[in-house]
Amino acid sequence: MHLTNSSTAVTARHRRLLRDSALAVVCAALFGLLAALVTRHWHPLEQLDQSWIGELHTFARRHRIWTASVQTLSDIGGTVTMRTLLGIAAVWLWLIGARVLAGWVAAQTLVGWGGQWALKLAVGRQRPSFADPVSHAGGPAFPSGHAMASAITCAVLVGLVWYRVRRRGRIAACAVAAATVLTIGWTRIALGVHWPSDVVAGWLAAGFVLGAVTAVVELWRPGALARDVRRVNWRTRPRVQRITVPSVRSPRGTDPLGDSATDHPDEAVH
Repeated sequence: MHLTNSSTAVTARHRRLLRDSALAVVCAALFGLLAALVTRHWHPLEQLDQSWIGELHTFARRHRIWTASVQTLSDIGGTVTMRTLLGIAAVWLWLIGARVLAGWVAAQTLVGWGGQWALKLAVGRQRPSFADPVSHAGGPAFPSGHAMASAITCAVLVGLVWYRVRRRGRIAACAVAAATVLTIGWTRIALGVHWPSDVVAGWLAAGFVLGAVTAVVELWRPGALARDVRRVNWRTRPRVQRITVPSVRSPRGTDPLGDSATDHPDEAVH
């Protein structure tokens, strides 16, 4: 029985490692392909980017209230907000003793932030330019930092609650996370500060960071993430107060088992 359980655990860890590695490899390959198309100025991609941006910019100029609402959503879902949420989660996990899981969350934040700027500087793509812009943003465009940060944050938070909720809760969490990521990515395009391919690149870069960091942690501390997940579940599960009912000694002649407390002194209530 012990060998069977051990083999099952190893197989589960290998499946998780393979899944995370595959996510990192696939996202890295797609990101590399997209980056190559951008740097080589592939005409169909440039035409698609410019057509989207042009139409949305015209709409934004004509509907100022809508534009202000989109700007508010973009500010709320900014990189500072997303990294603050991950920082709070990491501190909370550390305080309840889930140290490896806390480190995993912190690593996602730091690697995502550093990777974002490394990629931006490496590609060096210019942002969309308009004579009358409706919003402003600094730095290179590719990939979108908002898209990358929101995807990493929402994926991490869904992962933290995944084993705490049932099927409906998981569906709701995934729906909220997907809507958040899509909305934030859309605001960056609608405000004219990113090309659509920048946003897609941000999502792909986030997938690479999520998979790579998780795979590295699993290789460094095999099974530690799963143990910390169980620790979090145990620490946050609802507590049921135990009520002790005092035992009532049955009369010697009426005990249905024919025993009295004096026959078993270790069972007597003191």
